[in-house]
Amino acid sequence: MAETEVYLFTGPEIGEKNEAVSNIKAAAKKKYGDIEEYKYYTADVRIEDVVAQMQNASLFSPALFITLRNAENIKTEAEISSLVSWIKSGSDSPNTLVLLSEENSISKKIENAIPSSKKKIFWEMFENRKEDWVKSFFKKNGFSVTDEAVVQILDMVENNTEALKNECSRFFFCFEKGHVISESDVDKILSHNREENAFTLFDAMAESGRSQSQRFESSLEILQKISSQKSSSAVALIAGLTYCFRQLKNFHELYAGGVKPTDVQLKSAGFGSKKQQEKYLAASKVWTTGATSSILALLANTDIKIRETGTAFEDTYMQLFLYSVIMKNGLFMNEYE
Repeated sequence: MAETEVYLFTGPEIGEKNEAVSNIKAAAKKKYGDIEEYKYYTADVRIEDVVAQMQNASLFSPALFITLRNAENIKTEAEISSLVSWIKSGSDSPNTLVLLSEENSISKKIENAIPSSKKKIFWEMFENRKEDWVKSFFKKNGFSVTDEAVVQILDMVENNTEALKNECSRFFFCFEKGHVISESDVDKILSHNREENAFTLFDAMAESGRSQSQRFESSLEILQKISSQKSSSAVALIAGLTYCFRQLKNFHELYAGGVKPTDVQLKSAGFGSKKQQEKYLAASKVWTTGATSSILALLANTDIKIRETGTAFEDTYMQLFLYSVIMKNGLFMNEYE
């Protein structure tokens, strides 16, 4: 008799996490021939309704496959009790539930109810692994890439393998196999044709040669472009910005005491290229160490609000965030002045 399977995948590494979900889905399709798939966010669905759906047979397929994102927001006793009771009951329906979170952990009661063999934390890739990952990805697809081009790609793409895979795949439609990807190729393919993302937004926010109002205006324009993208996610955008500001905090720490770090120290901290060093040097002139810490707290607070309220107010919260960071230097505020 088939039994319901429940998985918990946490951590910031989106690409490997999505690949793991795809593998489980493929196994379910192979086992049952067909599945009925649903994707939910905790802010948009009741946990009791998900449990009820998992307990019932699908009307159209032999099995259900449900992914539930932002599982860290399952917090009330009623929600946790409902989910844990169902998991422990050992349902015999041929369905699969995958709980996903970009945090490293969720409610311990839920975690403890799921077997260790079906839980995994997907950690962010270490800096020293990224260059090898990019080179390997190009090689597997029949291309080579120069060291300089690799550094430039890593400067421009968000810090997870899903984003790297999407951006690097663009080259495969522009060049014949065997081509060696160069810095000029990266300029042509990524610099001139890329969509706006957390990195381009951070660059606009930190453009020290412009006034606060100019930086705020250009940042709002970029935010609007990001929001209009089909794959847009405020939570993912916050994750990208958090990475940028954490790097800025690391940059401040490297230069603490007025001592210039060595090239080895800079590279090991993720500032291997001159472009990266110039970018964070400019940002360090805009935000002090204290302001950077305040902005990281503000990002966490904005993330919580968006996860709790769903997508309805995410644009408003992100606009307030930009205003607080650019016009108020990272100070918390609840409404526009």
